[in-house]
Amino acid sequence: MPPRKLKIEIQDQEGTKYVFSVEGHLTREKVAFLLDMMEKLGVLPEEEVIVRPEPRAEMTLYEKLKLVVEQYFPGLWFTTRDVKEAYEREFGEPIKLSTVSTYLARMAERGLLVRAGSSSARRYRLRAELVRPVSLRP
Repeated sequence: MPPRKLKIEIQDQEGTKYVFSVEGHLTREKVAFLLDMMEKLGVLPEEEVIVRPEPRAEMTLYEKLKLVVEQYFPGLWFTTRDVKEAYEREFGEPIKLSTVSTYLARMAERGLLVRAGSSSARRYRLRAELVRPVSLRP
Protein backbone atom coordinates (compact mmCIF):
# COMPACT_ATOMS: atom_id res chain seq x y z
CA MET A 1 0.00 0.00 0.00
CA PRO A 2 1.45 3.43 -0.93
CA PRO A 3 2.33 5.85 1.86
CA ARG A 4 -0.39 8.28 2.86
CA LYS A 5 0.01 11.99 3.52
CA LEU A 6 -1.88 14.00 6.10
CA LYS A 7 -1.45 17.72 6.63
CA ILE A 8 -3.31 19.62 9.34
CA GLU A 9 -3.21 23.41 9.52
CA ILE A 10 -4.73 25.18 12.51
CA GLN A 11 -4.84 28.76 13.67
CA ASP A 12 -5.57 29.43 17.34
CA GLN A 13 -7.57 32.36 18.73
CA GLU A 14 -4.38 34.41 19.14
CA GLY A 15 -3.51 34.06 15.46
CA THR A 16 -0.69 31.54 15.87
CA LYS A 17 -0.62 29.07 12.99
CA TYR A 18 0.28 25.40 13.58
CA VAL A 19 1.07 22.96 10.79
CA PHE A 20 1.25 19.21 11.41
CA SER A 21 2.39 16.98 8.57
CA VAL A 22 2.58 13.19 8.64
CA GLU A 23 3.61 10.84 5.85
CA GLY A 24 3.73 7.05 5.87
CA HIS A 25 1.50 4.20 6.98
CA LEU A 26 -1.37 6.05 8.66
CA THR A 27 -3.90 4.28 10.82
CA ARG A 28 -6.94 5.56 12.68
CA GLU A 29 -4.99 5.16 15.90
CA LYS A 30 -2.12 7.34 14.64
CA VAL A 31 -4.47 10.07 13.45
CA ALA A 32 -6.37 9.93 16.76
CA PHE A 33 -3.05 10.22 18.61
CA LEU A 34 -2.12 13.28 16.58
CA LEU A 35 -5.48 14.93 17.26
CA ASP A 36 -5.20 14.10 20.99
CA MET A 37 -1.71 15.64 21.06
CA MET A 38 -2.99 18.80 19.38
CA GLU A 39 -5.85 19.02 21.87
CA LYS A 40 -3.40 18.65 24.80
CA LEU A 41 -1.29 21.47 23.37
CA GLY A 42 -4.42 23.60 23.57
CA VAL A 43 -4.44 24.14 19.83
CA LEU A 44 -7.52 22.13 18.95
CA PRO A 45 -10.82 22.18 20.80
CA GLU A 46 -12.42 18.73 20.39
CA GLU A 47 -15.62 20.07 18.86
CA GLU A 48 -13.80 21.81 15.99
CA VAL A 49 -12.23 18.76 14.36
CA ILE A 50 -12.92 18.78 10.62
CA VAL A 51 -11.09 16.28 8.43
CA ARG A 52 -10.92 17.08 4.72
CA PRO A 53 -9.89 14.43 2.20
CA GLU A 54 -6.82 15.00 0.04
CA PRO A 55 -7.68 17.23 -2.94
CA ARG A 56 -8.32 15.11 -6.05
CA ALA A 57 -5.79 17.09 -8.04
CA GLU A 58 -3.02 15.90 -5.72
CA MET A 59 -4.01 12.23 -5.88
CA THR A 60 -1.80 9.85 -7.85
CA LEU A 61 -3.33 7.72 -10.58
CA TYR A 62 -2.95 4.67 -8.31
CA GLU A 63 -4.88 6.45 -5.54
CA LYS A 64 -7.61 7.52 -7.95
CA LEU A 65 -8.08 4.00 -9.30
CA LYS A 66 -8.04 2.54 -5.79
CA LEU A 67 -10.71 5.05 -4.76
CA VAL A 68 -12.87 4.05 -7.74
CA VAL A 69 -12.51 0.34 -6.92
CA GLU A 70 -13.39 0.89 -3.25
CA GLN A 71 -16.37 3.15 -3.96
CA TYR A 72 -17.92 1.42 -6.97
CA PHE A 73 -17.08 -2.25 -6.41
CA PRO A 74 -17.02 -3.08 -2.68
CA GLY A 75 -17.14 -6.88 -2.49
CA LEU A 76 -18.18 -7.20 -6.15
CA TRP A 77 -16.38 -8.86 -9.06
CA PHE A 78 -15.45 -6.38 -11.78
CA THR A 79 -13.49 -6.17 -15.02
CA THR A 80 -10.88 -3.75 -16.27
CA ARG A 81 -13.51 -2.19 -18.53
CA ASP A 82 -15.85 -1.67 -15.53
CA VAL A 83 -13.12 0.27 -13.72
CA LYS A 84 -12.27 2.29 -16.83
CA GLU A 85 -15.89 3.39 -17.22
CA ALA A 86 -16.30 4.18 -13.51
CA TYR A 87 -13.02 6.13 -13.49
CA GLU A 88 -14.07 8.24 -16.49
CA ARG A 89 -17.46 8.94 -14.86
CA GLU A 90 -15.89 9.82 -11.51
CA PHE A 91 -13.00 11.99 -12.70
CA GLY A 92 -14.28 13.17 -16.09
CA GLU A 93 -11.01 12.34 -17.82
CA PRO A 94 -10.13 9.58 -20.29
CA ILE A 95 -7.89 6.66 -19.33
CA LYS A 96 -6.54 3.84 -21.49
CA LEU A 97 -7.79 0.33 -20.86
CA SER A 98 -4.17 -0.91 -20.82
CA THR A 99 -3.32 1.60 -18.08
CA VAL A 100 -6.21 0.41 -15.92
CA SER A 101 -5.15 -3.19 -16.52
CA THR A 102 -1.59 -2.44 -15.40
CA TYR A 103 -2.72 -0.74 -12.20
CA LEU A 104 -5.22 -3.48 -11.34
CA ALA A 105 -2.45 -6.06 -11.78
CA ARG A 106 -0.27 -4.03 -9.38
CA MET A 107 -3.09 -3.86 -6.84
CA ALA A 108 -3.47 -7.65 -7.08
CA GLU A 109 0.29 -8.14 -6.62
CA ARG A 110 0.19 -5.93 -3.51
CA GLY A 111 -2.65 -7.99 -2.04
CA LEU A 112 -5.38 -5.40 -2.38
CA LEU A 113 -7.33 -7.34 -5.02
CA VAL A 114 -8.16 -10.98 -5.76
CA ARG A 115 -7.68 -11.88 -9.42
CA ALA A 116 -9.48 -14.69 -11.28
CA GLY A 117 -9.94 -15.92 -14.84
CA SER A 118 -7.72 -16.10 -17.90
CA SER A 119 -6.11 -12.97 -19.33
CA SER A 120 -8.94 -12.57 -21.84
CA ALA A 121 -11.65 -12.96 -19.15
CA ARG A 122 -9.88 -11.43 -16.12
CA ARG A 123 -12.00 -10.42 -13.13
CA TYR A 124 -11.02 -8.72 -9.88
CA ARG A 125 -12.55 -7.97 -6.50
CA LEU A 126 -11.38 -6.36 -3.28
CA ARG A 127 -10.03 -8.80 -0.72
CA ALA A 128 -12.89 -9.66 1.64
CA GLU A 129 -11.01 -8.37 4.70
CA LEU A 130 -10.52 -4.96 3.02
CA VAL A 131 -14.20 -4.36 2.25
CA ARG A 132 -15.55 -1.77 4.64
CA PRO A 133 -18.97 -2.51 6.13
CA VAL A 134 -21.70 -0.15 5.01
CA SER A 135 -23.54 1.63 7.82
CA LEU A 136 -27.21 2.27 7.21
CA ARG A 137 -27.50 4.60 10.17
CA PRO A 138 -27.63 8.37 9.43
